[in-house]
Amino acid sequence: MKFIIGFSRIFVGILFIFSGFIKLNDPLGFSYKLQEYFSAEVLNLEFLSPYALMIAVLLVITEVVLGVMLLVGYARRLTVWLLLLMIAFFTFLTFYSAYFNKVTDCGCFGDAIPLVPWESFIKDVILLVLILVLFFNWRKITPLFSKGFRSITILLTTIACLLFGYHVLMHLPWLDFRAYKENSNIAANMTVPEGAAPAIFEYRWKFLVDGQEQVITTNGAYPTVDGEFIEVDTEMISEGYTPPVHDFTIEKGDQDYTQEFLARENLIVIVAYNLDKAETEGIANIRKAAQDAIRKGYKVIGMTSSSPERQKEFVYDFKLPFEFYYGDETMLKTIIRANPGIMSLDKGTILQKLHWNDAQDLKLQELPTATPQLDFELKHTLDSIAILDQRYRKLMYAPDAEAREELGKSMGLSPAEYGGNLWERQSAIDSSNLQLIERILKTKGYPGKSMVGTPTHTAAWYVVQHNPHVIPDYLEMIKAAGKAGELPFTLVAMMEDRYLMGQEKEQIYGTQGMTYNQGQDFIWPIKDVANVNERRAEAGFDQTIIEYATFLFGDDFEYKELTLQEALKLKAAN
Repeated sequence: MKFIIGFSRIFVGILFIFSGFIKLNDPLGFSYKLQEYFSAEVLNLEFLSPYALMIAVLLVITEVVLGVMLLVGYARRLTVWLLLLMIAFFTFLTFYSAYFNKVTDCGCFGDAIPLVPWESFIKDVILLVLILVLFFNWRKITPLFSKGFRSITILLTTIACLLFGYHVLMHLPWLDFRAYKENSNIAANMTVPEGAAPAIFEYRWKFLVDGQEQVITTNGAYPTVDGEFIEVDTEMISEGYTPPVHDFTIEKGDQDYTQEFLARENLIVIVAYNLDKAETEGIANIRKAAQDAIRKGYKVIGMTSSSPERQKEFVYDFKLPFEFYYGDETMLKTIIRANPGIMSLDKGTILQKLHWNDAQDLKLQELPTATPQLDFELKHTLDSIAILDQRYRKLMYAPDAEAREELGKSMGLSPAEYGGNLWERQSAIDSSNLQLIERILKTKGYPGKSMVGTPTHTAAWYVVQHNPHVIPDYLEMIKAAGKAGELPFTLVAMMEDRYLMGQEKEQIYGTQGMTYNQGQDFIWPIKDVANVNERRAEAGFDQTIIEYATFLFGDDFEYKELTLQEALKLKAAN
Protein backbone atom coordinates (compact mmCIF):
# COMPACT_ATOMS: atom_id res chain seq x y z
CA MET A 1 0.00 0.00 0.00
CA LYS A 2 2.86 2.38 0.78
CA PHE A 3 4.23 1.79 -2.72
CA ILE A 4 0.79 2.30 -4.32
CA ILE A 5 0.25 5.55 -2.39
CA GLY A 6 3.73 6.79 -3.29
CA PHE A 7 3.27 5.90 -6.97
CA SER A 8 -0.21 7.50 -7.07
CA ARG A 9 1.09 10.64 -5.40
CA ILE A 10 3.98 11.09 -7.84
CA PHE A 11 2.00 10.09 -10.96
CA VAL A 12 -1.04 12.26 -10.20
CA GLY A 13 1.11 15.22 -9.05
CA ILE A 14 3.35 15.22 -12.11
CA LEU A 15 0.43 14.67 -14.49
CA PHE A 16 -1.56 17.56 -12.99
CA ILE A 17 1.48 19.84 -13.18
CA PHE A 18 2.20 18.82 -16.78
CA SER A 19 -1.41 19.09 -17.90
CA GLY A 20 -1.88 22.42 -16.13
CA PHE A 21 1.35 23.89 -17.47
CA ILE A 22 0.56 22.90 -21.07
CA LYS A 23 -2.81 24.66 -20.82
CA LEU A 24 -1.31 27.62 -18.89
CA ASN A 25 1.11 28.01 -21.78
CA ASP A 26 -1.96 28.65 -23.98
CA PRO A 27 -4.87 29.84 -21.80
CA LEU A 28 -6.66 31.39 -24.78
CA GLY A 29 -6.68 28.02 -26.53
CA PHE A 30 -8.13 26.37 -23.43
CA SER A 31 -10.76 29.13 -23.15
CA TYR A 32 -11.83 28.41 -26.76
CA LYS A 33 -12.26 24.76 -25.76
CA LEU A 34 -14.35 25.77 -22.73
CA GLN A 35 -16.53 27.94 -24.98
CA GLU A 36 -17.08 24.84 -27.09
CA TYR A 37 -18.22 22.94 -24.00
CA PHE A 38 -20.45 25.85 -22.90
CA SER A 39 -22.19 26.07 -26.30
CA ALA A 40 -25.87 25.24 -26.77
CA GLU A 41 -24.97 22.06 -28.68
CA VAL A 42 -22.93 20.62 -25.78
CA LEU A 43 -23.72 21.67 -22.17
CA ASN A 44 -25.98 24.62 -23.03
CA LEU A 45 -24.21 26.91 -20.53
CA GLU A 46 -23.77 29.84 -22.88
CA PHE A 47 -24.05 32.35 -20.03
CA LEU A 48 -20.56 31.19 -18.97
CA SER A 49 -18.95 31.88 -22.38
CA PRO A 50 -18.02 35.52 -21.60
CA TYR A 51 -16.11 34.26 -18.55
CA ALA A 52 -14.36 31.38 -20.37
CA LEU A 53 -10.90 32.96 -20.24
CA MET A 54 -11.13 33.77 -16.53
CA ILE A 55 -12.39 30.25 -15.77
CA ALA A 56 -9.63 28.76 -17.94
CA VAL A 57 -6.87 30.65 -16.12
CA LEU A 58 -8.27 29.75 -12.67
CA LEU A 59 -8.64 26.08 -13.61
CA VAL A 60 -5.14 25.63 -15.01
CA ILE A 61 -3.45 27.51 -12.18
CA THR A 62 -5.41 25.39 -9.71
CA GLU A 63 -4.34 22.27 -11.60
CA VAL A 64 -0.64 23.16 -11.38
CA VAL A 65 -0.83 24.28 -7.74
CA LEU A 66 -2.72 21.12 -6.71
CA GLY A 67 -0.01 19.00 -8.38
CA VAL A 68 2.68 20.81 -6.39
CA MET A 69 0.62 20.64 -3.18
CA LEU A 70 0.30 16.88 -3.59
CA LEU A 71 4.00 16.36 -4.24
CA VAL A 72 5.16 18.40 -1.23
CA GLY A 73 2.31 17.19 1.03
CA TYR A 74 0.80 20.63 1.69
CA ALA A 75 -2.72 20.70 3.26
CA ARG A 76 -3.16 17.03 2.47
CA ARG A 77 -6.87 16.68 3.23
CA LEU A 78 -7.83 19.82 1.29
CA THR A 79 -5.60 18.76 -1.58
CA VAL A 80 -7.16 15.32 -2.05
CA TRP A 81 -10.69 16.77 -1.77
CA LEU A 82 -9.96 19.33 -4.47
CA LEU A 83 -8.26 16.72 -6.64
CA LEU A 84 -11.27 14.42 -6.32
CA LEU A 85 -13.76 17.17 -7.16
CA MET A 86 -11.72 18.27 -10.16
CA ILE A 87 -11.20 14.79 -11.59
CA ALA A 88 -14.86 13.89 -11.01
CA PHE A 89 -15.86 16.97 -13.01
CA PHE A 90 -13.39 16.20 -15.82
CA THR A 91 -14.40 12.52 -15.92
CA PHE A 92 -18.06 13.50 -16.35
CA LEU A 93 -17.10 16.02 -19.04
CA THR A 94 -15.00 13.59 -21.08
CA PHE A 95 -17.62 10.82 -20.77
CA TYR A 96 -20.32 13.22 -21.95
CA SER A 97 -18.17 14.30 -24.90
CA ALA A 98 -17.28 10.74 -25.85
CA TYR A 99 -20.73 9.17 -25.43
CA PHE A 100 -22.63 11.92 -27.24
CA ASN A 101 -19.74 12.72 -29.64
CA LYS A 102 -20.02 16.43 -28.83
CA VAL A 103 -16.38 17.59 -28.64
CA THR A 104 -13.76 15.80 -30.72
CA ASP A 105 -10.75 16.84 -28.59
CA CYS A 106 -11.08 17.48 -24.86
CA GLY A 107 -8.07 19.83 -24.73
CA CYS A 108 -6.65 18.03 -21.68
CA PHE A 109 -3.09 18.53 -22.90
CA GLY A 110 -3.78 21.43 -25.23
CA ASP A 111 -2.31 21.00 -28.72
CA ALA A 112 0.74 19.17 -27.37
CA ILE A 113 -0.97 15.75 -27.05
CA PRO A 114 -4.37 15.69 -28.80
CA LEU A 115 -6.67 13.03 -27.37
CA VAL A 116 -9.97 11.79 -28.76
CA PRO A 117 -12.84 11.80 -26.20
CA TRP A 118 -12.69 8.10 -25.30
CA GLU A 119 -8.91 8.31 -24.75
CA SER A 120 -9.49 11.31 -22.49
CA PHE A 121 -12.20 9.45 -20.57
CA ILE A 122 -9.96 6.42 -20.01
CA LYS A 123 -7.15 8.71 -18.83
CA ASP A 124 -9.54 10.41 -16.36
CA VAL A 125 -10.84 7.06 -15.06
CA ILE A 126 -7.27 5.96 -14.31
CA LEU A 127 -6.62 9.26 -12.53
CA LEU A 128 -9.90 8.93 -10.65
CA VAL A 129 -8.85 5.50 -9.31
CA LEU A 130 -5.43 6.78 -8.25
CA ILE A 131 -6.94 9.88 -6.59
CA LEU A 132 -9.45 7.69 -4.72
CA VAL A 133 -6.49 5.72 -3.34
CA LEU A 134 -5.00 9.00 -2.13
CA PHE A 135 -8.38 10.25 -0.87
CA PHE A 136 -8.88 7.25 1.44
CA ASN A 137 -5.26 7.25 2.56
CA TRP A 138 -4.57 10.97 2.83
CA ARG A 139 -3.03 10.59 6.29
CA LYS A 140 -0.33 8.34 4.80
CA ILE A 141 0.84 11.09 2.42
CA THR A 142 4.11 12.11 4.07
CA PRO A 143 4.77 15.89 3.99
CA LEU A 144 8.13 16.95 2.59
CA PHE A 145 10.29 19.72 4.01
CA SER A 146 9.19 22.05 6.79
CA LYS A 147 5.73 23.59 7.01
CA GLY A 148 7.12 27.06 6.27
CA PHE A 149 9.06 25.86 3.24
CA ARG A 150 5.95 24.09 1.90
CA SER A 151 3.89 27.29 2.32
CA ILE A 152 6.54 29.37 0.54
CA THR A 153 6.69 26.78 -2.27
CA ILE A 154 2.92 26.96 -2.85
CA LEU A 155 2.94 30.77 -2.70
CA LEU A 156 5.80 31.03 -5.19
CA THR A 157 4.15 28.45 -7.47
CA THR A 158 0.92 30.47 -7.50
CA ILE A 159 2.77 33.74 -8.20
CA ALA A 160 4.85 32.09 -10.95
CA CYS A 161 1.70 30.70 -12.58
CA LEU A 162 -0.01 34.10 -12.47
CA LEU A 163 3.02 35.84 -13.99
CA PHE A 164 3.50 33.18 -16.66
CA GLY A 165 -0.20 33.22 -17.56
CA TYR A 166 -0.18 37.02 -17.81
CA HIS A 167 2.95 36.92 -19.99
CA VAL A 168 1.56 34.50 -22.57
CA LEU A 169 -1.74 36.37 -22.69
CA MET A 170 0.04 39.67 -23.34
CA HIS A 171 2.36 38.10 -25.91
CA LEU A 172 1.98 34.60 -27.39
CA PRO A 173 2.35 31.03 -26.05
CA TRP A 174 5.93 30.28 -25.01
CA LEU A 175 5.74 26.86 -26.67
CA ASP A 176 3.76 26.49 -29.91
CA PHE A 177 2.50 22.98 -30.62
CA ARG A 178 0.18 23.92 -33.47
CA ALA A 179 0.63 23.25 -37.19
CA TYR A 180 1.04 27.02 -37.70
CA LYS A 181 4.18 27.40 -35.60
CA GLU A 182 7.09 29.51 -36.83
CA ASN A 183 9.30 27.93 -39.55
CA SER A 184 6.49 25.60 -40.65
CA ASN A 185 5.19 25.74 -44.23
CA ILE A 186 1.43 25.98 -44.54
CA ALA A 187 1.31 24.54 -48.07
CA ALA A 188 3.48 21.57 -47.06
CA ASN A 189 1.26 20.94 -44.01
CA MET A 190 -1.78 20.84 -46.31
CA THR A 191 -0.30 18.07 -48.47
CA VAL A 192 -1.46 14.48 -48.22
CA PRO A 193 1.62 12.24 -48.66
CA GLU A 194 1.58 9.56 -51.33
CA GLY A 195 0.33 6.25 -49.98
CA ALA A 196 -1.47 7.82 -47.01
CA ALA A 197 -4.42 5.84 -45.72
CA PRO A 198 -7.68 7.08 -47.29
CA ALA A 199 -10.91 7.48 -45.35
CA ILE A 200 -13.13 4.38 -45.42
CA PHE A 201 -16.90 4.71 -45.58
CA GLU A 202 -19.68 2.19 -45.28
CA TYR A 203 -22.83 2.76 -47.35
CA ARG A 204 -26.14 1.18 -46.38
CA TRP A 205 -28.45 1.19 -49.39
CA LYS A 206 -32.14 0.73 -48.74
CA PHE A 207 -34.37 -0.69 -51.52
CA LEU A 208 -37.96 -1.77 -51.80
CA VAL A 209 -37.87 -5.31 -53.22
CA ASP A 210 -41.13 -7.21 -53.77
CA GLY A 211 -42.89 -4.95 -51.28
CA GLN A 212 -40.28 -5.41 -48.56
CA GLU A 213 -37.39 -3.17 -47.49
CA GLN A 214 -33.96 -4.60 -48.10
CA VAL A 215 -30.62 -3.11 -46.91
CA ILE A 216 -27.41 -3.79 -48.83
CA THR A 217 -24.03 -2.65 -47.43
CA THR A 218 -21.13 -1.65 -49.71
CA ASN A 219 -17.94 0.41 -49.50
CA GLY A 220 -19.20 2.86 -52.09
CA ALA A 221 -20.30 1.05 -55.25
CA TYR A 222 -23.96 1.31 -56.16
CA PRO A 223 -25.43 -2.18 -55.74
CA THR A 224 -27.22 -3.98 -58.54
CA VAL A 225 -30.69 -4.63 -57.12
CA ASP A 226 -33.96 -5.39 -58.86
CA GLY A 227 -36.00 -2.98 -56.75
CA GLU A 228 -36.89 0.62 -56.02
CA PHE A 229 -34.19 2.76 -54.35
CA ILE A 230 -35.36 4.45 -51.10
CA GLU A 231 -32.31 6.03 -49.43
CA VAL A 232 -28.67 5.54 -48.45
CA ASP A 233 -26.98 6.04 -45.05
CA THR A 234 -23.24 6.73 -44.92
CA GLU A 235 -20.96 6.01 -41.95
CA MET A 236 -17.22 6.71 -41.68
CA ILE A 237 -15.49 3.53 -40.57
CA SER A 238 -11.95 4.91 -40.65
CA GLU A 239 -11.02 8.59 -40.86
CA GLY A 240 -7.83 7.99 -42.79
CA TYR A 241 -4.93 10.43 -42.94
CA THR A 242 -5.74 14.06 -42.14
CA PRO A 243 -3.00 16.61 -42.93
CA PRO A 244 -1.94 18.91 -40.07
CA VAL A 245 -3.51 21.88 -41.92
CA HIS A 246 -6.79 21.00 -43.62
CA ASP A 247 -8.94 24.11 -43.35
CA PHE A 248 -6.67 26.99 -44.45
CA THR A 249 -8.32 29.28 -47.02
CA ILE A 250 -8.06 32.95 -48.00
CA GLU A 251 -11.19 34.18 -49.77
CA LYS A 252 -12.75 37.41 -50.95
CA GLY A 253 -16.16 37.55 -52.56
CA ASP A 254 -16.49 34.36 -54.60
CA GLN A 255 -12.76 34.01 -55.26
CA ASP A 256 -10.19 31.81 -53.54
CA TYR A 257 -6.78 33.48 -53.12
CA THR A 258 -5.18 30.72 -51.03
CA GLN A 259 -2.63 29.47 -53.54
CA GLU A 260 -1.83 32.97 -54.79
CA PHE A 261 -0.87 34.22 -51.33
CA LEU A 262 0.88 31.00 -50.28
CA ALA A 263 3.13 31.38 -53.33
CA ARG A 264 3.89 35.04 -52.58
CA GLU A 265 7.15 36.31 -51.12
CA ASN A 266 7.27 38.98 -48.41
CA LEU A 267 3.67 38.77 -47.23
CA ILE A 268 2.44 40.22 -43.94
CA VAL A 269 -0.92 38.92 -42.68
CA ILE A 270 -2.87 40.76 -39.99
CA VAL A 271 -5.10 38.18 -38.27
CA ALA A 272 -8.23 39.32 -36.42
CA TYR A 273 -10.63 36.40 -36.08
CA ASN A 274 -13.54 38.70 -35.14
CA LEU A 275 -13.36 42.46 -35.68
CA ASP A 276 -16.06 43.16 -33.09
CA LYS A 277 -13.97 41.40 -30.45
CA ALA A 278 -10.61 42.84 -31.55
CA GLU A 279 -8.48 44.56 -28.91
CA THR A 280 -8.89 48.13 -30.14
CA GLU A 281 -5.96 49.40 -28.05
CA GLY A 282 -3.71 47.24 -30.22
CA ILE A 283 -4.91 48.62 -33.56
CA ALA A 284 -2.51 51.59 -33.43
CA ASN A 285 0.44 49.15 -33.10
CA ILE A 286 -0.91 47.03 -35.95
CA ARG A 287 -1.48 50.06 -38.18
CA LYS A 288 2.08 51.33 -37.61
CA ALA A 289 3.58 47.90 -38.32
CA ALA A 290 1.50 47.57 -41.50
CA GLN A 291 2.54 51.03 -42.66
CA ASP A 292 6.22 50.25 -42.07
CA ALA A 293 5.86 46.98 -43.98
CA ILE A 294 4.15 48.63 -46.95
CA ARG A 295 6.75 51.40 -47.08
CA LYS A 296 9.47 48.73 -47.20
CA GLY A 297 7.78 46.97 -50.12
CA TYR A 298 5.81 44.18 -48.42
CA LYS A 299 2.31 43.12 -49.38
CA VAL A 300 -0.02 43.43 -46.38
CA ILE A 301 -3.45 41.82 -46.09
CA GLY A 302 -5.88 41.20 -43.25
CA MET A 303 -7.76 37.98 -42.45
CA THR A 304 -11.01 37.86 -40.50
CA SER A 305 -14.26 35.93 -40.26
CA SER A 306 -16.29 39.17 -40.03
CA SER A 307 -18.63 40.22 -42.83
CA PRO A 308 -17.44 42.31 -45.83
CA GLU A 309 -19.51 45.26 -44.57
CA ARG A 310 -17.84 45.11 -41.15
CA GLN A 311 -14.43 44.80 -42.81
CA LYS A 312 -14.97 48.05 -44.73
CA GLU A 313 -16.18 49.88 -41.62
CA PHE A 314 -13.22 48.65 -39.59
CA VAL A 315 -10.66 49.64 -42.23
CA TYR A 316 -12.23 53.09 -42.55
CA ASP A 317 -12.69 53.73 -38.81
CA PHE A 318 -9.10 52.81 -37.93
CA LYS A 319 -7.50 54.14 -41.14
CA LEU A 320 -5.89 50.80 -41.94
CA PRO A 321 -3.69 50.70 -45.08
CA PHE A 322 -4.77 47.21 -46.17
CA GLU A 323 -7.90 45.25 -47.02
CA PHE A 324 -9.30 42.17 -45.30
CA TYR A 325 -9.91 38.71 -46.74
CA TYR A 326 -12.18 36.05 -45.28
CA GLY A 327 -10.94 33.12 -43.22
CA ASP A 328 -12.77 30.64 -40.99
CA GLU A 329 -12.92 31.81 -37.35
CA THR A 330 -11.65 28.52 -35.86
CA MET A 331 -8.75 28.47 -38.32
CA LEU A 332 -7.78 32.05 -37.45
CA LYS A 333 -7.97 31.34 -33.71
CA THR A 334 -5.64 28.40 -34.29
CA ILE A 335 -3.13 30.39 -36.34
CA ILE A 336 -2.41 33.00 -33.70
CA ARG A 337 -3.56 33.53 -30.12
CA ALA A 338 -4.11 37.25 -30.46
CA ASN A 339 -6.91 39.40 -31.83
CA PRO A 340 -5.31 41.09 -33.69
CA GLY A 341 -1.96 39.46 -34.36
CA ILE A 342 0.69 39.54 -37.09
CA MET A 343 2.06 36.71 -39.22
CA SER A 344 4.99 37.09 -41.63
CA LEU A 345 5.00 34.67 -44.58
CA ASP A 346 7.42 33.89 -47.38
CA LYS A 347 6.10 31.42 -49.96
CA GLY A 348 3.86 29.86 -47.33
CA THR A 349 6.58 29.53 -44.66
CA ILE A 350 5.76 31.25 -41.39
CA LEU A 351 8.76 33.40 -40.51
CA GLN A 352 7.34 35.23 -37.51
CA LYS A 353 4.17 35.48 -35.41
CA LEU A 354 3.54 38.39 -33.08
CA HIS A 355 0.94 39.54 -30.58
CA TRP A 356 -0.21 43.12 -31.16
CA ASN A 357 1.78 44.09 -28.05
CA ASP A 358 4.95 43.05 -29.91
CA ALA A 359 4.11 44.56 -33.31
CA GLN A 360 7.23 46.75 -33.14
CA ASP A 361 9.36 43.58 -33.19
CA LEU A 362 8.27 42.67 -36.74
CA LYS A 363 11.43 41.92 -38.72
CA LEU A 364 11.42 43.79 -42.04
CA GLN A 365 14.04 44.52 -44.66
CA GLU A 366 13.80 47.21 -47.32
CA LEU A 367 12.85 45.56 -50.62
CA PRO A 368 13.45 46.82 -54.17
CA THR A 369 9.73 47.70 -54.29
CA ALA A 370 10.01 49.96 -51.22
CA THR A 371 8.15 53.29 -51.21
CA PRO A 372 9.61 55.11 -48.19
CA GLN A 373 7.77 58.38 -48.95
CA LEU A 374 4.29 56.83 -48.75
CA ASP A 375 1.81 59.29 -47.19
CA PHE A 376 -0.82 57.23 -45.35
CA GLU A 377 -2.93 60.20 -44.26
CA LEU A 378 -3.22 61.27 -47.88
CA LYS A 379 -3.86 57.66 -48.89
CA HIS A 380 -6.77 57.43 -46.44
CA THR A 381 -8.24 60.69 -47.78
CA LEU A 382 -7.97 59.48 -51.38
CA ASP A 383 -9.43 56.07 -50.55
CA SER A 384 -12.45 57.83 -49.04
CA ILE A 385 -12.76 60.02 -52.14
CA ALA A 386 -12.55 56.93 -54.40
CA ILE A 387 -15.44 55.27 -52.53
CA LEU A 388 -17.59 58.39 -52.92
CA ASP A 389 -16.60 58.69 -56.59
CA GLN A 390 -18.31 55.35 -57.28
CA ARG A 391 -21.14 55.67 -54.72
CA TYR A 392 -24.00 56.23 -57.17
CA ARG A 393 -22.29 55.34 -60.45
CA LYS A 394 -22.63 51.62 -59.72
CA LEU A 395 -26.35 52.12 -59.11
CA MET A 396 -26.83 54.18 -62.28
CA TYR A 397 -25.45 51.33 -64.39
CA ALA A 398 -27.84 48.76 -62.87
CA PRO A 399 -29.95 47.24 -65.69
CA ASP A 400 -33.30 47.63 -63.91
CA ALA A 401 -34.98 48.80 -60.69
CA GLU A 402 -34.79 45.34 -59.09
CA ALA A 403 -31.04 45.07 -59.71
CA ARG A 404 -30.57 48.61 -58.42
CA GLU A 405 -32.44 47.78 -55.21
CA GLU A 406 -30.38 44.62 -54.64
CA LEU A 407 -27.12 46.49 -55.26
CA GLY A 408 -28.20 49.39 -53.04
CA LYS A 409 -28.98 47.06 -50.15
CA SER A 410 -25.64 45.28 -50.57
CA MET A 411 -23.96 48.70 -50.30
CA GLY A 412 -25.81 49.39 -47.03
CA LEU A 413 -27.97 52.15 -48.55
CA SER A 414 -31.56 52.95 -47.61
CA PRO A 415 -34.36 53.01 -50.26
CA ALA A 416 -34.21 56.81 -50.20
CA GLU A 417 -30.47 56.66 -50.99
CA TYR A 418 -30.62 54.20 -53.89
CA GLY A 419 -33.80 55.70 -55.38
CA GLY A 420 -34.59 59.07 -56.96
CA ASN A 421 -32.25 61.25 -59.01
CA LEU A 422 -28.92 59.45 -58.64
CA TRP A 423 -27.12 61.58 -61.21
CA GLU A 424 -27.92 64.76 -59.29
CA ARG A 425 -26.48 63.26 -56.09
CA GLN A 426 -23.38 61.94 -57.84
CA SER A 427 -22.79 65.34 -59.46
CA ALA A 428 -22.83 66.98 -56.04
CA ILE A 429 -20.28 64.42 -54.79
CA ASP A 430 -18.11 64.93 -57.89
CA SER A 431 -18.07 68.67 -57.29
CA SER A 432 -17.05 68.22 -53.65
CA ASN A 433 -14.42 65.61 -54.54
CA LEU A 434 -12.98 67.91 -57.19
CA GLN A 435 -12.36 70.69 -54.68
CA LEU A 436 -10.34 68.31 -52.49
CA ILE A 437 -8.41 66.83 -55.41
CA GLU A 438 -7.55 70.23 -56.89
CA ARG A 439 -6.16 71.31 -53.53
CA ILE A 440 -3.98 68.18 -53.45
CA LEU A 441 -2.83 68.57 -57.07
CA LYS A 442 -1.86 72.20 -56.53
CA THR A 443 0.01 71.62 -53.25
CA LYS A 444 1.52 68.14 -53.65
CA GLY A 445 1.49 67.41 -57.36
CA TYR A 446 -0.06 64.23 -58.69
CA PRO A 447 -0.51 61.67 -55.82
CA GLY A 448 0.98 58.67 -57.60
CA LYS A 449 2.20 55.22 -56.66
CA SER A 450 5.25 56.32 -54.67
CA MET A 451 3.15 58.80 -52.67
CA VAL A 452 -0.04 56.78 -51.91
CA GLY A 453 0.56 53.27 -53.26
CA THR A 454 -1.74 51.12 -55.34
CA PRO A 455 -4.66 51.17 -56.13
CA THR A 456 -5.02 54.58 -54.42
CA HIS A 457 -2.79 56.16 -57.11
CA THR A 458 -5.76 56.14 -59.50
CA ALA A 459 -8.18 58.04 -57.23
CA ALA A 460 -7.23 61.56 -58.35
CA TRP A 461 -7.33 60.45 -62.00
CA TYR A 462 -10.93 59.23 -61.67
CA VAL A 463 -12.09 62.48 -60.11
CA VAL A 464 -10.51 64.58 -62.88
CA GLN A 465 -11.82 62.20 -65.55
CA HIS A 466 -15.34 62.58 -64.17
CA ASN A 467 -15.04 66.37 -64.32
CA PRO A 468 -14.07 66.87 -68.00
CA HIS A 469 -14.06 70.68 -67.76
CA VAL A 470 -10.82 70.57 -65.67
CA ILE A 471 -8.99 67.99 -67.78
CA PRO A 472 -7.16 70.74 -69.76
CA ASP A 473 -5.79 72.12 -66.46
CA TYR A 474 -4.21 68.84 -65.30
CA LEU A 475 -3.59 66.78 -68.44
CA GLU A 476 0.11 67.63 -68.64
CA MET A 477 0.60 66.78 -64.95
CA ILE A 478 -1.13 63.43 -65.46
CA LYS A 479 0.93 62.73 -68.59
CA ALA A 480 4.09 63.33 -66.57
CA ALA A 481 2.85 60.99 -63.83
CA GLY A 482 2.20 58.29 -66.43
CA LYS A 483 5.65 58.63 -67.98
CA ALA A 484 7.24 58.43 -64.51
CA GLY A 485 5.38 55.20 -63.72
CA GLU A 486 3.30 56.85 -61.00
CA LEU A 487 0.07 56.06 -62.86
CA PRO A 488 -0.87 53.34 -65.39
CA PHE A 489 -0.28 54.83 -68.83
CA THR A 490 -3.53 53.29 -70.06
CA LEU A 491 -5.36 55.81 -67.86
CA VAL A 492 -3.27 58.66 -69.26
CA ALA A 493 -4.23 57.52 -72.76
CA MET A 494 -7.93 57.45 -71.85
CA MET A 495 -7.81 60.97 -70.42
CA GLU A 496 -5.94 62.35 -73.43
CA ASP A 497 -8.48 60.75 -75.78
CA ARG A 498 -11.35 62.17 -73.72
CA TYR A 499 -9.79 65.62 -73.85
CA LEU A 500 -9.36 65.43 -77.65
CA MET A 501 -12.93 64.22 -78.12
CA GLY A 502 -14.16 67.10 -75.98
CA GLN A 503 -12.21 69.45 -78.25
CA GLU A 504 -13.90 67.72 -81.23
CA LYS A 505 -10.53 66.46 -82.45
CA GLU A 506 -9.40 62.99 -83.46
CA GLN A 507 -8.34 60.77 -80.56
CA ILE A 508 -5.00 58.91 -80.44
CA TYR A 509 -5.58 55.55 -78.75
CA GLY A 510 -9.21 54.80 -79.62
CA THR A 511 -10.47 54.59 -76.03
CA GLN A 512 -13.51 56.83 -76.40
CA GLY A 513 -16.86 55.94 -77.90
CA MET A 514 -20.30 57.50 -78.09
CA THR A 515 -23.45 55.68 -77.09
CA TYR A 516 -27.06 56.83 -77.08
CA ASN A 517 -30.36 55.40 -75.93
CA GLN A 518 -31.63 55.88 -79.47
CA GLY A 519 -29.16 56.19 -82.26
CA GLN A 520 -25.89 54.74 -83.54
CA ASP A 521 -23.07 53.73 -81.20
CA PHE A 522 -19.62 54.47 -82.57
CA ILE A 523 -15.94 54.81 -81.73
CA TRP A 524 -14.84 58.45 -81.94
CA PRO A 525 -12.57 59.04 -84.96
CA ILE A 526 -8.91 58.07 -84.52
CA LYS A 527 -5.88 59.88 -85.87
CA ASP A 528 -3.65 57.61 -88.00
CA VAL A 529 -6.01 54.71 -87.48
CA ALA A 530 -3.75 52.33 -89.43
CA ASN A 531 -1.22 52.35 -86.57
CA VAL A 532 -3.63 52.61 -83.64
CA ASN A 533 -3.11 49.01 -82.47
CA GLU A 534 0.64 49.60 -82.22
CA ARG A 535 0.04 52.73 -80.13
CA ARG A 536 -2.46 50.87 -77.97
CA ALA A 537 0.06 48.10 -77.27
CA GLU A 538 2.77 50.63 -76.38
CA ALA A 539 0.35 52.32 -73.95
CA GLY A 540 -0.35 48.99 -72.23
CA PHE A 541 -3.70 47.96 -73.74
CA ASP A 542 -4.12 44.23 -74.44
CA GLN A 543 -6.98 44.58 -76.96
CA THR A 544 -6.97 45.69 -80.57
CA ILE A 545 -9.34 48.48 -81.52
CA ILE A 546 -11.83 45.96 -82.96
CA GLU A 547 -11.70 43.79 -79.82
CA TYR A 548 -12.12 46.88 -77.65
CA ALA A 549 -15.09 48.13 -79.68
CA THR A 550 -16.78 44.74 -79.35
CA PHE A 551 -16.09 44.76 -75.61
CA LEU A 552 -17.53 48.28 -75.35
CA PHE A 553 -20.70 47.87 -77.42
CA GLY A 554 -21.36 44.12 -77.60
CA ASP A 555 -20.60 41.17 -79.88
CA ASP A 556 -23.01 42.41 -82.55
CA PHE A 557 -21.21 45.73 -82.93
CA GLU A 558 -19.31 46.20 -86.17
CA TYR A 559 -16.44 48.69 -85.97
CA LYS A 560 -16.36 51.30 -88.75
CA GLU A 561 -13.81 54.05 -89.30
CA LEU A 562 -15.52 57.42 -89.24
CA THR A 563 -14.27 60.78 -90.37
CA LEU A 564 -14.45 63.69 -87.95
CA GLN A 565 -17.20 65.28 -90.04
CA GLU A 566 -19.29 62.07 -89.91
CA ALA A 567 -18.85 61.79 -86.13
CA LEU A 568 -19.82 65.42 -85.54
CA LYS A 569 -22.91 64.93 -87.69
CA LEU A 570 -23.95 61.84 -85.67
CA LYS A 571 -23.31 63.70 -82.43
CA ALA A 572 -25.46 66.62 -83.55
CA ALA A 573 -28.26 64.27 -84.58
CA ASN A 574 -28.44 62.83 -81.08
